[in-house]
Amino acid sequence: MSKGRHDDSAWWVNAVADGGADKTTEATGLTSVEARARLAEFGPNLFDVRQQQPLFLQFLSRFRNPLVILLLVASAISAFTGEVANFTIISAIVLFSVTLDFIQERRAGKAAERLRQSVSVRAKLIRDGKEIEAPVADVVPGDVALLSAGDMIPADGLVLEARDLFVKQALLTGEPYPVEKRPGPLAADATEIQDAANAVFMGTSVISGSAKMLVAKTGADTAIGAVAERVRRQPPPSAFEIGTHRFGLLIMRLTILLVLFVLLVNALLHKPWLESFLFAVALAVGLTPELLPMVVSVTLSRGALHMAKRRVIVKRLSAIQNLGSMDVLCTDKTGTLTEAKIRLERHVDAAGRPSDRVLELAYLNSFFETGLKSPLDDAILDHQNIDVHEWKKIDEVPFDFERRRVSVLVEKDGERLLVVKGAAEEIIALCNLYQESQSGAQRALDPSALAQIGAQRIALEKDGFRLLGIAWRRVPLDHRHAVVGDEAELVFEGFAGFLDPPKASAGPALAALAASGVRVKIVTGDSELVTQHVCASLNIAVEGVLTGKEIGEMDDLALRVRAEQTNLFCRVNPSQKDRIILALKARDHVVGYLGDGINDAPSLHSADVGLSVDSAVDVAKEAADMILLDQDLHVLHDGVLEGRRTFANVMKYIMMGTSSNFGNMFSMAAASLLLPFLPMLPTQILLNNILYDLSEVPIPLDDVDVEDVRRPQVLDMSFIRNFMLVIGPISSAFDFLTFYVLLFVLNADENLFHTGWFVESLSTQVLVIFIIRTRGNPFRSRANPVLVATSCAIAVIGASLPFSPLAAYFGFEPPPGEFYVILAAMVVAYLAIVQIAKMGFYRWFKRSRAQSRANV
Repeated sequence: MSKGRHDDSAWWVNAVADGGADKTTEATGLTSVEARARLAEFGPNLFDVRQQQPLFLQFLSRFRNPLVILLLVASAISAFTGEVANFTIISAIVLFSVTLDFIQERRAGKAAERLRQSVSVRAKLIRDGKEIEAPVADVVPGDVALLSAGDMIPADGLVLEARDLFVKQALLTGEPYPVEKRPGPLAADATEIQDAANAVFMGTSVISGSAKMLVAKTGADTAIGAVAERVRRQPPPSAFEIGTHRFGLLIMRLTILLVLFVLLVNALLHKPWLESFLFAVALAVGLTPELLPMVVSVTLSRGALHMAKRRVIVKRLSAIQNLGSMDVLCTDKTGTLTEAKIRLERHVDAAGRPSDRVLELAYLNSFFETGLKSPLDDAILDHQNIDVHEWKKIDEVPFDFERRRVSVLVEKDGERLLVVKGAAEEIIALCNLYQESQSGAQRALDPSALAQIGAQRIALEKDGFRLLGIAWRRVPLDHRHAVVGDEAELVFEGFAGFLDPPKASAGPALAALAASGVRVKIVTGDSELVTQHVCASLNIAVEGVLTGKEIGEMDDLALRVRAEQTNLFCRVNPSQKDRIILALKARDHVVGYLGDGINDAPSLHSADVGLSVDSAVDVAKEAADMILLDQDLHVLHDGVLEGRRTFANVMKYIMMGTSSNFGNMFSMAAASLLLPFLPMLPTQILLNNILYDLSEVPIPLDDVDVEDVRRPQVLDMSFIRNFMLVIGPISSAFDFLTFYVLLFVLNADENLFHTGWFVESLSTQVLVIFIIRTRGNPFRSRANPVLVATSCAIAVIGASLPFSPLAAYFGFEPPPGEFYVILAAMVVAYLAIVQIAKMGFYRWFKRSRAQSRANV
């Protein structure tokens, strides 16, 4: 929490910042020493700072789990009734389980946080007289920050200098359109943010122009900090998060029913109430997948670390699963399918002849533009150096994504011109004359001329050129300000044509994504002819084309149908991009979106997984779930496979918990009906559970079969339930076979029965992982050596415990040698039958899914 909170909500009226600043400070900024002191005084520039609890409090918070509390209460009751051994054993097991969970999740959380901070948004500051970049969290009152198009504003502050600065502040005010900001005092009644034309606010974004600002308020003192709880936008739960929640509810219902059943039966049979209560609680612990949060956290964090090695930084861990489930990827063309090395190759007049005048006007526009500069501007300025020192800029109408053009008002030798550059078809529509470069005459843009110019445009676009139209008009010398209304009755000068060569790696990467079940749809503001030329160069089949104009005429239902059939969306604006994403999601697709511009932020928010690149503007990086350090679809394909590996390993734990584990717990509940004693002591159940959990810890390290990463996967509760209903009864059947062997073959007493079933239960629970972890033959799918070693070690420990000094504490006695011979045969038979049932289940499930798809 920031210190030094103030009540002057309309601080911009007096134009006085907390830190104060004179002209020297504005020029040189704070010194490093001053910045460190102010950071200590005001705190980090974060409005959602959570005080980090001491480690011991974080550890103690793990004991808030209701089942853990119930166990501790039960152990305390045991101590009061003289069962000190029970108290000691239960307490030790609970402590070990909680500690294991705490350590693993803490390690996972620290690794994930390091990755998130590596792509944190940074601010451009002036300190010690030099321009530097610093994390937004380090910005302090009194800092001088530099802003440009695409930046997120790092704090609340005053505008010191501005050049055509337009800011989008809908987050705070709801205003849909950008507002202009400029330095200077305001009227005394300008107490609303909407009136604060000399101030900018944290969390809003620069649409165009540039500025220098003096930071006045940071952290919780900012306008967004004051209403943080109301405006903070939590991402919607992913399909995976919803699935794990449903899984938890399923297990909870089963647990409650089974525990109530056991308590009722033991009460009717007049068994000791304390022992029955402890047995029921231990049974609940055995059924509860208490390691699921840890397994999910560790598996996702490990996936994030693997993806970091592939130069993909994960900001939101749950997005890894979404990436694995993604079956549609929407992406822009530039930088993904092309090299993003744009060159100006043509500057031609209306007739297609080379024209230096077109180049000069394009250069003037790009040179004096201070708004959102694009790679096309860089290509124009890099193409040829033109002397513009005699020209003077008067004003500018910045670029926006609805108009798709930018205008600058310039003057030279008593002549004032409005020079307009933008999307070719938009520019042509604004002109009523065109310039003949050979004769120098201006001709009326009649239908014949329009047809000729249109044919020229189409020919250039078919050759792969991305075009900008260049136009101008003279205005009076007293015309001081340029406005959108001036962009009319222009003189069309010609086209600037750019080439961006197709990326050689894009074709194979798209083929790899398609082979992995991911359809790529190109969503671009560029012409459909240029985009089709790029697709042809990369051997991308065009399934259908939709233009922004066509989308604008469709309702959402029609768009859903057409979006399914189309893979090229051209000449689309930001709102149309967002509609495309939502239309695909409405068709039950898991949609990813790759974008790097201001106009991509809404789509990045709407997609199931938002992807951006390290060179993207701040707004896009802030909205994204993942940052690609290389703008390459091969890297993205690697990320998709990693997401699927992560999902597959989490599924292994879930399937273990809903098959053999559930079967064993069900057997215990049923056995309590038939036996005159408890089938297993509460401490033995807890020991069984903790040893089983230990065997599951290496699952996040396990390898994954090719079959598991071939297609997108989602957490399907019907699949889990059906798998449980197939495998669980097999586990229970072998448990009852064990009962028979112990009672009627070995004539076991109570202690030997407990011992024999403990060893059998643990062996089958632990070793079945080698069957469940793969859809195919377990001898061909190699498990991770750590998982193999841990599982085998736990099985050996379980078999050896009756012969150890701990046996007496847990109520074990050494079984006869023939028991282990019978046990080995039973385990082999159990694993073989589970393998057969598993193969049959997957064949049935595959046919069932194919049939349901055919019906749809």
